[in-house]
Amino acid sequence: MRKRAERTGGLLIHNRASKWLSAFIRKETIPHALLFTGIEGVGKRTSAMTFAMACNCPSVVSCQSSVVSGPLTTDNGQLTTDNGPCGDCRSCRKIRSGSHPDISLVEPSGTFIRIAQIRELCHTLSMKPYEARMRVVIIANAQAMNPEAGNALLKVLEEPPERTVLILTAIQTSDLLPTIVSRCQHIRFDPIPRERLETLLLEKKQIRPDDAEVIATLANGSYSKAFSISRTNWINRRKWLIRELESLVIEKQGHGTARMLAFAERLSKNKDILPDLLEVMKTWLRDIVVCKYDPEKIINRDLGDSIQHASRKITVASLLSKIKSVDSARKNLRANANLRLTMEVLVCQLSF
Repeated sequence: MRKRAERTGGLLIHNRASKWLSAFIRKETIPHALLFTGIEGVGKRTSAMTFAMACNCPSVVSCQSSVVSGPLTTDNGQLTTDNGPCGDCRSCRKIRSGSHPDISLVEPSGTFIRIAQIRELCHTLSMKPYEARMRVVIIANAQAMNPEAGNALLKVLEEPPERTVLILTAIQTSDLLPTIVSRCQHIRFDPIPRERLETLLLEKKQIRPDDAEVIATLANGSYSKAFSISRTNWINRRKWLIRELESLVIEKQGHGTARMLAFAERLSKNKDILPDLLEVMKTWLRDIVVCKYDPEKIINRDLGDSIQHASRKITVASLLSKIKSVDSARKNLRANANLRLTMEVLVCQLSF
C-alpha cells in the first residue's frame, strides 16, 4: 500500500470519469468501445492505459468488490493509492513499458490516422488475445482518422471481438463520425479545477504561490499544459505580451508602423507557442469585456487593476471586434496561412 501512495502522491479526484471506469470493472460490465473526450492534457490517454492495467491486474481481477470501490485515477490519470491496479505485477509492468502483446496504441501517422493502420489493427483483432484477460486497443486522437480509416473502424465496432475493448480519445464528439460516436460509451473528462492545478504545481514543482496561480490560470484546466508552462519562460513571455497589448490596444501610443511590424515579426517567430500567445490575447480581451459587468469573474486575476483601467478606456463593440480578429488569425493559422502576414494583419486590426 505504501508503494502505491508514494508513486502517486496520494492525490485523488472523485470525478465522474473515474467513477464510471471503476463501476465498469466492479460490475464486470465493460463496454466493447469507450470514447474519452476532453481538452488536451486532462489524462485521457493515461487513464486509458490505467484502465487497461485494471482490466488485467490480478489484484483487481481477484478482488473486484473491494479493490475498485473508488476512482481508478488521479488528476493526471495516474494510479490511485488504494483502488487501482497494483502497478507492480508482470501485467502492469508490461503495459506501462508498452511491451504487452495485447495492449495496442494507435496514433496519427503524421497528420492522420490512415486506413492502413486500421487494417493492420483489424488483422490483429482477428486473432485471439495472447495472454490478456481483456485485450485493450487505444486509438489516441481519434479525430485524426481520415474518412476511410473511420469507415474501416466502424466494421470493428459493429462486430466487436470477444475479450476486447476499444478506447478512443478525442477533444469532442463532433470531431468524429456520428456512427462511431453512437457505437461507443461516451466518458467526458472535465478540465482540472484551477485550485487543484495550483496544488499540483506547488507540490510537484515547488514554485512560488503567485506563479502557481498564474500558471494554473493560463493552463485552462490542462495538467500537461500547466507543467509545460512551468518548465519554460512562459511567465515572462506573458508579461511581455500584455505590455505590448496594453500599449497597442489601450494607450495607442508608441506603436508606430515600425514597432507594429516588429511586434508582428516577433510573434511570427514563435511558431510553436503562437497558439498559446493568441489564447492569452483573447483571454485578456475577454477579461476587459467581463470586467465591465462582473469584475469578480475575470480570468487573469493578477492583472485585475490594469484590466479594470483598460475596461474604462475601450468600448465593448471595439473589444468584440478585436476578439473576432484574434479568432480569425487562429483560423488562418490552422489553414497554414503565411505566419508573418497573418500577424501583421492582426496587429493592425488590434491597433484600431
